[in-house]
Amino acid sequence: MNSTNIDYSTIEKTLIGETMKSRTKTKTSEIILRDGKPAAVILDIDEYQEMLERLEDLDDLKMLEEMRRKPLRFRKLEEVLKDYSPDV
Repeated sequence: MNSTNIDYSTIEKTLIGETMKSRTKTKTSEIILRDGKPAAVILDIDEYQEMLERLEDLDDLKMLEEMRRKPLRFRKLEEVLKDYSPDV
């Protein structure tokens, strides 16, 4: 794999695996069943927030990969300053 291609499935498995490892060391979750099938999970708030942060990190990585695929566009400083209008 070259440096510009990211294997998101591997990252997701790693992030999920890390979450599972930390959960088994500290706190347990409760699975709620409806008609004998899993319907919901009760998590510790710290664990939930950690999961959200990891999902945000994954979204950031995906966005970065998309940005890297686009060609760079350079502008002269004069052009930028001409378009710049500060809200003062």
